[in-house]
Amino acid sequence: MEINEDDWELVNDDGFIYRRLKRPHPASTSTPAIPPSDIAAEAKARTERKKKVLLKLKTKYQQEIHHWEFLSNTLQALQNPTQNQPPPVPLPVSDQRVSVVHENYSDSTYRELTDTLLAQVEAQEASISGISRFCDVAEALCDAEERRLKQPLIDLSIWEQSPRKLITSLLQE
Repeated sequence: MEINEDDWELVNDDGFIYRRLKRPHPASTSTPAIPPSDIAAEAKARTERKKKVLLKLKTKYQQEIHHWEFLSNTLQALQNPTQNQPPPVPLPVSDQRVSVVHENYSDSTYRELTDTLLAQVEAQEASISGISRFCDVAEALCDAEERRLKQPLIDLSIWEQSPRKLITSLLQE
């Protein structure tokens, strides 16, 4: 089959210009009109296909929603023990800086400042330990998922100790 220069057409696709073989025009082909009964059957088949696709999509999204709800509930269960702790005490900006000791401050003022700083450090420690527990749980989940994904690869017969066992297992499959 020989292609002539007349068999090519220039196409402008949103500024991207290229050449392609000419396509037959639908007006030039004389196809018989589709009978009305076939059009109705085709429309019914199309709606059935749409319904199946939408049902598959619905089940997929429902599974994803259930998965996210499970993760959310797990996170809330992990957060409950940390909610029983007292909230951190917010300090004024001037208390967060270490200042030079002045002689006009009384001993009770230093004790109050020390107590508030100590409460803030304890609250920060509790927050850090809670975050550390969350990280440990996330790492454990990731390790379990990684083991689950690796196991089918480890079980492959290619890891047999002797080549003879490998060949026999491959021949059996």
